[in-house]
Amino acid sequence: MTSRDRIERSVLIAAPVERVWAIVTRAEHLAAWFSETAEVDLRPGGALTLGWKEHGTYACTVERVEPPTTFAWRGPIAPDRPGDTTLVEFTLAPEGAGTRLTVVETGFAALGMSEAEQDHHREDNVDGWKIKTEELRAYAERR
Repeated sequence: MTSRDRIERSVLIAAPVERVWAIVTRAEHLAAWFSETAEVDLRPGGALTLGWKEHGTYACTVERVEPPTTFAWRGPIAPDRPGDTTLVEFTLAPEGAGTRLTVVETGFAALGMSEAEQDHHREDNVDGWKIKTEELRAYAERR
């Protein structure tokens, strides 16, 4: 589901909730499926740093930690725009023998840029979440 301000992507992962929770919250796993480097202070208000050679380093803030169902962070849309942030929330729920993972990203309409630029960032992230949730699913199912 997408809208002007929201991206929502859900995927069923053939792995238990506890494994998926570790994969979305632990630095060594985040750096394996989401970014190239990661550091996580897993507590509300903690720092989450995600890095890519091509895109730079993103300094994010952990917003919610409710093991093993909810993890959220707020991060900049670009490393050089620290005040323009979106909220990314992962929700995990058991489904059969697996886990239903839902990722919701919001806040595009509040970015300090034109609507066209906001829409561009949202559309880039729609495509990005399609790729990243599939990478997460494949990573979790290999473990």
